[in-house]
Formats: sequence, C-alpha cells, structure tokens
Amino acid sequence: MPGYNKTVQAVERQVEAMGAELLEVGLFKPDAAEGEAVMVPRVWDRDSLARSIPWLRHQNRDGRNIYIRPKGEHHLSLIDDLTKDAIACMKLAGFSPAVVVETSPGNFQAWVKHPEKLNKEMGTAAARALAQRFGGDTGAADWRHFGRLGGFTNRKEKYRDATTGLHPFVRLVEAAGLVYPEAKRFLAEVRQGIDNRHREERERRAVRESRSPSNSAMKSIDVFRADPRYGGDGTRIDLAYAVYAIAHGQTEAEVEAAIRSRDLTHKGTERRQQDYVERTIKKALAATERSR
Repeated sequence: MPGYNKTVQAVERQVEAMGAELLEVGLFKPDAAEGEAVMVPRVWDRDSLARSIPWLRHQNRDGRNIYIRPKGEHHLSLIDDLTKDAIACMKLAGFSPAVVVETSPGNFQAWVKHPEKLNKEMGTAAARALAQRFGGDTGAADWRHFGRLGGFTNRKEKYRDATTGLHPFVRLVEAAGLVYPEAKRFLAEVRQGIDNRHREERERRAVRESRSPSNSAMKSIDVFRADPRYGGDGTRIDLAYAVYAIAHGQTEAEVEAAIRSRDLTHKGTERRQQDYVERTIKKALAATERSR
C-alpha cells in the first residue's frame, strides 16, 4: 500500500512539526448533497488522528478536502497563498517555516512556529503582519485559520487534471518544526503595534466621549434593528449602528461584538464573515472622520 504509507508519513511528519497536542481536523465539501454537512469537524490528539487516516482517505476520495489547525490558542501562524519565491524570502529574512505544504501546483502554505503561545488578538495580528510582509493572503490571516493536511488530494475542481481526471496531492515539502530566528524581534514589533492601536482607540474614545452624551444614553444595536427606517436590512443596520457607536466612543472591538450578535452565516465562511465585519467598521470609521 505505497499510497497509504505516503499519506501516513506525511500526516505524522506534519503533525509532529506543528507540535500541537490537540488538533482540529475539518473535512470540507462545498458541493455537499442535500442533507450532507458541508464541514465535518473533529477534535483529535495525535494518536487518534493517526488511527483515523483510513477514514480520512475514504472521505477525501468522496470529495472532501482535509484541513488541520491546532485546537484553541496556540504557538503557530499560518500564511496562505505563497509562491516558492516567497518561501525563499521568508528563510532569508529569518522567518524559516516550521512546515511548508504545497496545496496545489506552485501554491504553498507555511506554518511559522513562535516560541510561545499567542492569544487570539496577538495570533491574528502576527498572522496578518506575516501575510503582508511575504505576500500571503491577508484575508486568510487570523489566529485559527485552517491549513491543508499533507498526504491527501486537493479536491477543488479547477485543479483536476483534464486528461487523467485526477486531483493533485497536497504535498508536504518541509517539516523542520523549528522556531524561526527572528521570533523575538518580530513578536516585539507585533506587541508594539497592538499597544499603539489600543492607545489610539482610547484617545479617540476619550475625545468622542467628551463631545457625546454619557454611555448610559447609548442606543444598542437592537434599537437600530427595530427601526422601521432600515426595513430589516441587516447590512444597512450594521453600518448605521457602527457609525453611531464609533461616533459615541465605542471601540472597534465593541462594535464588532455588536454586529456579530446576529447570525452572519449567510455571509459564507468565517473568513467571509470577518471580512464583512471589518469592511463595515472601516466604512464607519471613514464616515465619522469625514464628519469631524
């Protein structure tokens, strides 16, 4: 069973290099039939994952893409949609990946290993900074994004070989599992950026609070949702509330929490939902700056 053995080796090497004790595995099938789950999630330790490889191979043959990420807060950052040249640049700059996976011909993902566990805010900021620095997909940069698991096929139709009808394998290219040399300096920069953003938010809030009624008079997003002027249009409601809340001193995190208090699954994947929230807040910030 040469194919099975190669999958086992790829999975074991990738999981060992990632270094997480608990793992979330996602089996994604965007064209799932009615009554079938689009995403089938599992939480396993390394041994359970290894025992589940035959089942994962069966699900992969049935059209499901196999993804992986650490469970909970962790010490890794995923950079998606990289070129071979970008991987080389990472190494030259002192950001040698712990894991490199070729997800489709010429397209790579890299897992960077930090020397410490990062909280959600720090993990997202680090992932976005790395994506910006090395030309990765910033839309896929957050603290808990799924990456592909090596040894299985990429089931996206656009990658299927028109001649053979076969899908390309997700190939584990490197699995050094090491912390990158520039970690200490880079994490200090990320922390400083977060501190600066928090300070700016506090300063903006103090200015707005000095010009606005007290927070006790603040309208909640539910008031906007009940306002007949918006006709139940969630997008208009979210933007109107965001403009109002930011103008009254609410932080971006508070506005995001309010917007997310309604079900956003109709926007698509978690990534698409996050993009929607960020676009809304960005528009609201621009609107409030113009009105000053």
